[in-house]
Amino acid sequence: MPKIVRFYETGGAEVLKIEELPLVEPGVNEVRLKVEAIGLNRAEVMFRQGHYLENPVFPSRLGYEAAGIIDAIGPGTTGLQIGDRVSTIPSFSIGTYGVYGESAVVPAYAVAHYPENLSPVEGTAIWMQYLTAFGALIEFGHLQRDDTVLITAASSSVGLAAIQIVKSVGATAIAITRGADKKSFLMGAGADHVVVTNEQDLVESVMSLTAGKGVNMVFDPVAGPLLGELAGASAPGATIFEYGALSAEPTTFPLFAALAKGLTVRGYTLFEIVKNAESLARGKQFIYSGLKTGELKPIIDRTFPLESIVEAHKYMESNQQQGKIVVKV
Repeated sequence: MPKIVRFYETGGAEVLKIEELPLVEPGVNEVRLKVEAIGLNRAEVMFRQGHYLENPVFPSRLGYEAAGIIDAIGPGTTGLQIGDRVSTIPSFSIGTYGVYGESAVVPAYAVAHYPENLSPVEGTAIWMQYLTAFGALIEFGHLQRDDTVLITAASSSVGLAAIQIVKSVGATAIAITRGADKKSFLMGAGADHVVVTNEQDLVESVMSLTAGKGVNMVFDPVAGPLLGELAGASAPGATIFEYGALSAEPTTFPLFAALAKGLTVRGYTLFEIVKNAESLARGKQFIYSGLKTGELKPIIDRTFPLESIVEAHKYMESNQQQGKIVVKV
C-alpha cells in the first residue's frame, strides 16, 4: 500500500501524518501517478493551518504539485498513456486531489508533459511558479521591455520565476528582500536591483533606482502594511498585483496614493489562468518556450525525503529558502 500524507486537524507542521492506504483507482477522466517528486508551496502551509481559500475536510490530503509516471488511466481519458512522464498543474481541489504521497489520482486535464532534459525534481517545480507569474505579468499585466517591475518575497520560487520572466521580456526587475543574506543570491538569479528592507527604505530606494519615476508594476504575495509602501514606490498608472496574504496584519487600502497616482490594486490568483483554456494554453506555450531557450530554469533550494515532510513544512515556514523546496519520493 502506498504511503500517503494526510492530516486530521489544522495546525502546525506536526499535524501531517504519513499513512499506508489502499491504492486508489482513477475515475472518469482521471489518471493515477506513481509520484517521484513533490513541489512544496506556501498554499499548502496555509491550507494545513486553515487559512486558505479552501477549507480541509478531515481526514484531508494536501498538495498541488507532483511529478511522476502515469500508472493507471480512468475511463474517458484521452491523449495520455500509461508510462507518460508528467507533472501536475494546480487546477483542482487541494484537499480532494492532494498529491502528497507515493501515489496520487488527479484530473486528466491537470497533468502535462515536461521537457525530457528536466529531472522529476525540476519537473515538479514548473507550473505553480511560472504560471502564477505569467498570469500577472504577461497575461494581465502585458509586460513590455521598457517596464520596471517590483517583486516582493523575491527569493521564493514564484518570486524567482517572476524575475526570470521579467528578464526574458527585457524589462527591469527590482527584487525586495528583508535580509542582506539573500542579496547576492538574488543578483545572481537575474535581478537588476535588490532592496534590503531591513537596511533600506523601500520607497526611497525604489525612487532612487527609477530616477524618481517609480515602478510600472508590482508583484506581491505579502499585502498587509506593505501595500502602502508599494503604492508609494509605484509610478502613476501602475498596477499592483496582490496574489497572496502572507502578512498576518490587516491590509489597509492606500487610498490617497491610489487617488493621486491612478493606481490599480488587483487581486489575482493562479486559478484565473488555469480555469481559462485559452489563457492556460498561452501560459504553457510561453513556459515551454522559455524552458527550451534556458531563459526559464527552475531553481531548487533543497530536497527532503517523504519521511521528512514535517521538517520540509517547517523549513518552508522558516523563510530561509532560496528557490523551490522539493520532497523526493
